[in-house]
Amino acid sequence: MKITDLLKKESIITRTQVASREEAIDLLISLHEKAGNLNDREAYKESILAREASGTTAIGDGIAIPHAKSDAVRQAGLAAISLPEGVDYQAPDGKPSNLVFMIAAPKDGDLHLEVLSRLMILLMDMDLRQKLMDADTPEEFLEAIDEKEKERYMKEAEPAAAVKQQDQNPTGQEKKTVRILAVTACPTGIAHTFMAAEALEKKAKEMGVFLKAETNGSGGAKNVLTPEEIEEADGIIIAADKNVEMVRFDGKPVYKTNVSAGINKPEELINMILEGKAPIYHYEGEKTTDATSIGKESVGHQIYKHLMNGVSYMLPFVIGGGIMIALAFLIDTIADAPRDGNFGTYTAAAAFFKTIGGVAFGFMMPVLAGYIARSIADRPGLAVGFVGGSIATMGCTFANVGGDPAAVSGFIGALIAGFAGGFIVLGLKRLFRFLPSSLESMMPVLILPLLGTILIGAFMCLINPFVGVLNQAISNGLNSMGSTSQILLGCILAGMMAIDMGGPFNKAAYVFGTAAIASGGFNVMAAVMIGGMVPPIAIALATTFFKSKFTVEERKAGMVNYIMGLCFITEGAIPFAASDPFRVIPACVAGSAVAGGISMAMNCTLRAPHGGIFVFPVVGNVGGYLLALAVGSLVGMILLGILKKSHAGKAQ
Repeated sequence: MKITDLLKKESIITRTQVASREEAIDLLISLHEKAGNLNDREAYKESILAREASGTTAIGDGIAIPHAKSDAVRQAGLAAISLPEGVDYQAPDGKPSNLVFMIAAPKDGDLHLEVLSRLMILLMDMDLRQKLMDADTPEEFLEAIDEKEKERYMKEAEPAAAVKQQDQNPTGQEKKTVRILAVTACPTGIAHTFMAAEALEKKAKEMGVFLKAETNGSGGAKNVLTPEEIEEADGIIIAADKNVEMVRFDGKPVYKTNVSAGINKPEELINMILEGKAPIYHYEGEKTTDATSIGKESVGHQIYKHLMNGVSYMLPFVIGGGIMIALAFLIDTIADAPRDGNFGTYTAAAAFFKTIGGVAFGFMMPVLAGYIARSIADRPGLAVGFVGGSIATMGCTFANVGGDPAAVSGFIGALIAGFAGGFIVLGLKRLFRFLPSSLESMMPVLILPLLGTILIGAFMCLINPFVGVLNQAISNGLNSMGSTSQILLGCILAGMMAIDMGGPFNKAAYVFGTAAIASGGFNVMAAVMIGGMVPPIAIALATTFFKSKFTVEERKAGMVNYIMGLCFITEGAIPFAASDPFRVIPACVAGSAVAGGISMAMNCTLRAPHGGIFVFPVVGNVGGYLLALAVGSLVGMILLGILKKSHAGKAQ
């Protein structure tokens, strides 16, 4: 279905102005109502707001596409507004949205996904975006879309013979044409999937290279690569953040990367194929298209992905519970309560926060294990992982199980429970695959949770005493460390936070810090967080006091790093590290290590694993913590000033 079949002049307003995202939504809904697309305005608005509540529909680069499927839609339609001054639509790139399209789709079918993907492909064209922004009337707006849509999709409709003809020289002799194939996919399967495909195809056209891109979107694979095309291809680019069918590329040169590289570095990816740098892909395992088999390609990455899935769901419980417990201690400190076994519950307010925080904190282990298992085995793994994580926390309270029946295995046990639970469910799926299709519905609601829970229960009761000993040994080791050892540990963990700024080293240190919280190692978490705060702040200071070392653009970005560093968002330093890694990373690692060592030396503690400056009121020895942050940031700044070369463009 064409965009111009759904977008009418009655539902377009050009060069208007709105004060907020809510005002933009109301205006677009009014346009839909005016065009006769809705049965019930308020019901449709509820659907739009519900979709926005699950995550912004702003794509970035000045584009937002709110959309909803609803029974309140009489007929499928589009509404659009252009906003020269833009509106804050909470876009991922932080930029205001200037072009906002709203899709109204009937409840049945996936029309909105088809329209959304076509819109995204068209809007990748900068010339079209400019024409839409320059349009003074709805007619001009429609004409620009119609022209681009015909140019794009009439070209796609040309017979394959036309491509074959392009491979011939004037004498009729076939000549060799480089053929590149691509597959793009993002986790949501909407915006970035199609943006990457369009960027690759557009850049290939500029380079005179034939490229066809398959999109693995939420509505299914489109523009699917055929066996003949794969056979004739010189190489394949996989720009994807989720698993794609790989067995078909066995024996071909394949270069794999993330979907953002497809959007931002299309020329670099195409050159990887042209220059013969893509390795030959060899599929290992059965010749099957089962998506689960694709995960065998990189075991380390899969383990990391499952672990991070569990950690991401665990953090809200740890952060919320930890801050409330810390507030309880702060309140009793202000009330000058005696520091005995009841400290943190003497006043009514402290008791309230400690009780509620303790409940939230208690979910930490089950949630970690549950969502690791869910990442491995999908929804059937969730309950099994939860049970395993709970046993890791509470222990097995019945006798005659090897060792101490009440032993708890803590954080390490929860990690084991998550992975064990996930693989137990996968094993059960394989074991019962002989069941007839009529009984398949019983698998996720009866067979898998029942047998999985029994098996994980027996497994955890078996290993709990032994893992509990290991867990206790680690806790005792941290508590018994001398001051020198603690300072060294603080330097190492804080330095790791700055090595890859969000990568595996950073995450390993962070997970260690959250695990330490569970066993009372609050000084460890303090060193970890301060190590993540230093790099952005050090870079921001360097851009302020060593301006000649940075470009104008870097100096502007440096100001934002003050805020990102104070909020414990280490990733703000990544663009600087990527542009000059051999100078920026060592300087940041040194600054973080110094800050972590000072934090440990001054016995600073932190019960909340996130929050940056916003949780400083509940930091133990906040004065020492501020000193550690300041010294570490200054060390990083000075090293950056020494190591970085002066830039050609001096400060203006």
